[in-house]
Amino acid sequence: MSVTDSTDRTESDLVAARRAKLARWRDELGIDPWGSRVDDLLALAAARALFDEAAADAMDAETPPETDPRPRAVVAGRVVQHRAMGKLCFMVLRDESGDLQISCSKAELETASFKLASKVDYGDIIVAEGPVGRTKRGEVCIWADRFEVHCKSLAPPPEKYHGLTDAEQRYRRRYVDMYANPETMQTFHRRSEIVSAIRRFMEDHGFLEVETPMMQAVAGGAAAKPFTTHHNALGLDLFLRIAPELYLKRLLVGGMRKVFEINRNFRNEGIDRSHNPEFTMMEAYQAFGDCESVLELTESLLRSLAGGVVSFGDLEIDYDPPFDRIAYGELFERTHGCSIFDEQAIHALAKKKGMTLDPNANHWLLVEGMFDEAEDAIDPSRPTFVTDFPAPLSPLSRPHADNPDLAWRAELFIAGMELGNFYTELNDPDIQRARFTEQLNGITDEDAAFRTLDEDFLEALLVGMPPAGGFGIGIDRIVMLLTGQTSIRDVVLFPLLRPAGGEEDS
Repeated sequence: MSVTDSTDRTESDLVAARRAKLARWRDELGIDPWGSRVDDLLALAAARALFDEAAADAMDAETPPETDPRPRAVVAGRVVQHRAMGKLCFMVLRDESGDLQISCSKAELETASFKLASKVDYGDIIVAEGPVGRTKRGEVCIWADRFEVHCKSLAPPPEKYHGLTDAEQRYRRRYVDMYANPETMQTFHRRSEIVSAIRRFMEDHGFLEVETPMMQAVAGGAAAKPFTTHHNALGLDLFLRIAPELYLKRLLVGGMRKVFEINRNFRNEGIDRSHNPEFTMMEAYQAFGDCESVLELTESLLRSLAGGVVSFGDLEIDYDPPFDRIAYGELFERTHGCSIFDEQAIHALAKKKGMTLDPNANHWLLVEGMFDEAEDAIDPSRPTFVTDFPAPLSPLSRPHADNPDLAWRAELFIAGMELGNFYTELNDPDIQRARFTEQLNGITDEDAAFRTLDEDFLEALLVGMPPAGGFGIGIDRIVMLLTGQTSIRDVVLFPLLRPAGGEEDS
């Protein structure tokens, strides 16, 4: 028999035993194992916080008071530890706030309730009520005088799952991971707190939160391959959005001054430790701002979220000092030893690196292809803005007045990851049309299937968009940095995975 067969049989036997116990509880004790409404529940951490030392001392005195002075609580949770000792049984419950011991005495519970308490399985969800006291060993607990099963767990306990601590199993069974590994629950609570703090920060700075379409007729706002879908009633092929940028800019045309959106983007591209095809971004636009104003805003936002030094893997990242800045061209030249404007040197370097060359290849595309290596030269422990991107690689950014080959665009890098893009927005409709047209002229036949000119957006620019600063920043990656998680899958509740049994991406 293989190890897999043995594991499957063991799990099957455990399920059968739990189902048999469920049948006995129904037949012998007449209970409904699926529970019902419960009012006045306290989180386990809140119940623990009710513990009163003086009241506990009074109950432990040789002559305890006639009326129990200990505070009472009604709690619910999943059983994660259990031991029965004759006329006493003890268990530990877990909820999203933490753990708490429940102590059950045969003298304090009805016979059927004590029998239940003695026979519960790991994973069962129970409700208990009683005074908040302590055991003889000093452990804070609830001494239950009410005990009910509100959901019988029929699956094997987490400890029996092969590889529960293995990353893939945790992602596939997130519902088990969340209660078996409390740090997972803490990470996702922290994620929610971070997103709420970002919203408050943006609102405090006068930004209005909006929502724009997830399904779009034109895949625009970023250079990425989209997911496609079809609307039956309208007979339309649509794209899941790769960015909300062009819709948010329409709102500036319409008269909104400061807007932001926190929502999902979808890009039909690779998966790795910092990329998930479905991810959360915040994009924001400020009329009469520029690249510098949104850089300052973002630096202030991250500083307020981090509150100083945060550990990330082996790195200690200090968000308090001013973020470093380096120009794109300077970083490239420092890494490769040639100027981004030296076409001959760029072609020679590309040939040396074995890059596939078209004799007529635009040298800016070669520069872009080699920039990843330059990114690796950034100190990962120091938040760094790379500024002054090449204009041909920044079709939505305003070019420098004194050097049209450069654009008012920046990217933020922390811990080797790109966190976001920042722009002085291009609002000249003629230059924007020329940029879009130039970009489309250089695409492959495959890209041509989904990249088209967004005439409606260009028409909006003709109406007139005020000068503006804009940026997009990855929420998942911010959460990674602030929770010390080095894989994006550890901050996404249900990351996209191959079907079970398939070869996983790293």
